[in-house]
Amino acid sequence: MDTTSAAPAGTASTPNERYAWFVLITLMIVYVLNFIDRQILSILAEDVKRDLGLTDADLGFLYGTAFGVFYALFGIPLGRLADSWNRVRLITIGLSLWSTMTALSGFSRTGGELAAARVGVGIGEATASPCAYSLISDYFPKEKRATALAVYSSGLFVGGGLSLFIGGAIVQNWNSAFPDGGPMGLVGWQAAFLAVGIPGLLVAMLVSTIEEPVRGQSDGIVTPVDPHPFKGFAEELMTVIPPFTLLGAARRGASALAINVAVAALIGLAAWQLIRITGDLPQWIAMGIGLYAVFSWATALRLRDKPAFALIWGTPCFLAIVVGYSLISFVSYASSFWAAPYAMRELGATPAQAGLILGGMGALGGFLGVILGGRMADHLRKTNPAGRILVILFGLIAPIPFVAIAFTTDSLTLFYVMQFPANVFSAAALGAAAASTQDLVLPRMRGAATATFFLGTTLIGLALGPYLAGKISTVTGSLATGNLALLATAPISIIALVYAYRALPKMEESLLARAKDAGEAI
Repeated sequence: MDTTSAAPAGTASTPNERYAWFVLITLMIVYVLNFIDRQILSILAEDVKRDLGLTDADLGFLYGTAFGVFYALFGIPLGRLADSWNRVRLITIGLSLWSTMTALSGFSRTGGELAAARVGVGIGEATASPCAYSLISDYFPKEKRATALAVYSSGLFVGGGLSLFIGGAIVQNWNSAFPDGGPMGLVGWQAAFLAVGIPGLLVAMLVSTIEEPVRGQSDGIVTPVDPHPFKGFAEELMTVIPPFTLLGAARRGASALAINVAVAALIGLAAWQLIRITGDLPQWIAMGIGLYAVFSWATALRLRDKPAFALIWGTPCFLAIVVGYSLISFVSYASSFWAAPYAMRELGATPAQAGLILGGMGALGGFLGVILGGRMADHLRKTNPAGRILVILFGLIAPIPFVAIAFTTDSLTLFYVMQFPANVFSAAALGAAAASTQDLVLPRMRGAATATFFLGTTLIGLALGPYLAGKISTVTGSLATGNLALLATAPISIIALVYAYRALPKMEESLLARAKDAGEAI
């Protein structure tokens, strides 16, 4: 690999700090919109459930699986494209797509139509973090990276909070003004989808003005421009989209094809058994497709890009961080989605009240948590190479008693109060986890590493957490039981993160050597 310091044509020179912060804040706004469009279904869930005749398990599928599987699946080729093409253009296109699909959600008349729109939102949003993580890592040096990524990640909590506030206010006021339906027969929850989707098209215009930085500039490992970026993207797409995955496996030989078919059959059999047990056909078909796509991609990456495979899938420390943090998101995604329906259904809150208070608690608590957690992670790293892992462990353990109290109390006030510390402490882990994974790969691999990181948070956290909580609620009749049952995964996360804490210093020290051993031209 050419690692000369000359800037590729058409890219910005080394940016000043003020412009870097402008880029960071703009990307944070994009992430705010990302989570407004993703999370708004929570405050609308009770009306959507009633109007479309759905169950809690169906709502968990719509919020988590329908969105999350395709978000994760398309994040793989889009992560590859983020590593080789203009990241500013890619994130602009993605923002335009998911904003349009959010607006179209407002015209849904069936659960199937809403699911299709959620798939579109997931595909569009898959462009955001691979591009943003890579851009931020080029605009900020390593010693400031966890803080910068934490600022960006705060958009998750600000957006999630705003979605509840905006959605609750719109649905309650719209239904009061138009009890029989407003223009075009739209009811409150449909109007809310339109109201949050359309502004994203305007923000996309601002994003398009960002300067594309020199890739790898902040680490002094400048990566040359890929002359054929879409060739790699097409190849990556072929490794994750069935049935094209079979063609990709066949190109690698008869044994590779046989293994691919065998794994597909095993996953299909497992999905069929889960469908028989639960009766939830869309959930397990989507999960099966997602898991098979991940396997196909990982096996193809091993042959096509051995250094990237070695530093991502071939590094147990990297995978332990992904699993450890994904189980945190498994609980937090479920509790954040079901908090508003629980407050309205079990404790008598109105949509506007639940949206205002839960949205405020989520936005403020999450923002403070992710910023303070990022700063603490950077501070601990100065004296302890594995110090960031301690922050992730804190984000796992500290929220548990507050979640337990929230979903067992009969007091609406106490339920609201418990949301703030739970949000602060769980949010603290995100910046530390993201920065730790970025530090374990080379600059040219950051998009792929981010995509892999989000595979865990989506396939484990988003696609399973809200659904399983909803399914347990459907079976037991208790939404509290559905959420509390997920806390049983905490010991698994602790084991993974303790291992990562012990292994990380050695893995960082040997990064370049391991990449070189795998074939990287350094």
